Amino acid sequence: MKQVDPGATEGSADPSAPAACAASAHDDDVPIPYMTRTRDWYLALGYDNPYRYAHFAGVPFTPLKKPLAESTVALFTTAAPYQPDKGPQGPGAPYNAAAKFYVPYLIDTAKDHDLRISHVSIDRQHTSMQDANSWFPLPMLRDFAARGRIDRLADHAHGVPTNRSQRHTLEVDIPILLESCRADVAIFVPNCPICHQTLSLTARALEAAGIPTVIMGCAKDIVEHVGVPRFLFSDFPLGNAAGKPHDPESQAATLELALRVLESAPGPRTTVQSPQRWGASHEWKLDYMNVERVSPAELARLRDESQRARATGKAVREAAGLRTG
Repeated sequence: MKQVDPGATEGSADPSAPAACAASAHDDDVPIPYMTRTRDWYLALGYDNPYRYAHFAGVPFTPLKKPLAESTVALFTTAAPYQPDKGPQGPGAPYNAAAKFYVPYLIDTAKDHDLRISHVSIDRQHTSMQDANSWFPLPMLRDFAARGRIDRLADHAHGVPTNRSQRHTLEVDIPILLESCRADVAIFVPNCPICHQTLSLTARALEAAGIPTVIMGCAKDIVEHVGVPRFLFSDFPLGNAAGKPHDPESQAATLELALRVLESAPGPRTTVQSPQRWGASHEWKLDYMNVERVSPAELARLRDESQRARATGKAVREAAGLRTG
C-alpha cells in the first residue's frame, strides 16, 4: 500500500501551506453540536424528556506497555452484521430498528464480514453508506499488521450494542466485553450519537482494566462530555469515523493518526483533530437533525416514523428477553 502522510488532506494540497492556513473560515464551520441537535430534534418529535448523556469528572489512563509493533490490537465496532431477513439495510436504507442488535458479538478478524450501519442515526444525507472501510477498518488493520506497524490483530473483533440505557451498557454489556477482550491495545469506531457514548463508556472500562485505548469518532462533543483517554476526531458526517468512503488514502491516514494518538497521548482527555476536511463547503454540518431545516409536514412524518421504529425496537428486545425500560 502507498505510504500516506497522515497530515495530508484532499487532493495534493498541503494543509499547512501559508495560503491554506491564512484562509478564514465561516462561523458555522465548527464541529456539529450533537447533544444540542439531538435534544432539540427529539423535543420537536414530541419526546419531552431530553436524553442526558453520560458525564464524568475523572478519566482513567493507561500508558502503552510496549511499542505498537509488538502489540496485539483489538477492534470494537457498533456496526451490525447484515441480516437478509430484516429488511433494507444497505446504501440509502431508512432507519431500521429490526436490524439492530442488543447483545455483544465476536467475529473472526481473519475473515471479511458484511457489517452495516443503516440501523443507526448516521448522516444519511451527506454520506453514501457504501464503503464499510469508512466505519469498519478491519482490512486496513490487517494491512498495517502485514507491514509491521502493529504486531497482530486480536483473533476477534467486538460488536458493541448501542443501548440508550447507560446502566445496561455499564452493568451488562461491558463486563462481557472485558471478559472477551484479548489484546494489548484497543481501537473503537462508533457511528451514531449513542454509539459514541457507548464506545466512550467501553473505552473507559478497558482503560481502567489496564488496556490503552483510542476512539476514532466524529461526534466531538459527546466523546469529550463522557470523558475518554484518547480521541481522534474527524470532522466528517457520522458513519465515516475511519476515513472518507472509497478513499484508501484518507482511510490509511486516519488509522495512522489514531495509532499516533495511542503512542503519544501525554495523559487522559487527549483529543487530536484530523486535518482532513470533508469538502470545500461546511454546509453539510447545518443539515443533521436541524429542526430549522425541516418543514412541519416532514416533521410530522418523521414523528410517526420514529414512533413505529421505537415500537419495533421494543418488540425485538422483548423477543430477546431484554429489558425494555
